[in-house]
Amino acid sequence: MKGMTDPARLEQAEFFFQEGYKHQMGGDLDGAVEDYQRSIELHPTAEAHTFLGWAYSFQGKIDEAIQECEIAIQVDPDFGNPYNDIGVYMMEKGEYDEAVPWLLKAIEAKRYEPRHYPHINLARLYSRKGQTQEAVAAIRQALRFDPDHLGARRELHRLIGMLN
Repeated sequence: MKGMTDPARLEQAEFFFQEGYKHQMGGDLDGAVEDYQRSIELHPTAEAHTFLGWAYSFQGKIDEAIQECEIAIQVDPDFGNPYNDIGVYMMEKGEYDEAVPWLLKAIEAKRYEPRHYPHINLARLYSRKGQTQEAVAAIRQALRFDPDHLGARRELHRLIGMLN
């Protein structure tokens, strides 16, 4: 790949990123990891590192997933997805208190779509810790960003039922 012009490298990096996503959505995690790594070799992006971490998480490699998200944050601190993902990975490890700051950073991130995810994850975390009122507040915030989110609406009704 040496000697490629910058636009050509960017194009190739984007190609491998998209291929990695296709592999991941098709269930080929090894292919996804390989393509995300190729994309990163050509042009490292926060997105490629985050998605590589996501693929690792599906392989059960939670610590590697967290490492990739930490690299993504170094590449672009304004990109919210890796903060949210680290929060989720911490929850998967049972480290709920450690997950909270990451989810809050995702909420505050300048660049994050879809905005409702960190609120939903925070509601899940609070619910697991038995903090029902905090969970209700977090799920209401999620619904401000996506009022039609069926799962969030169901969770809100479930949580309110627990308060009665």
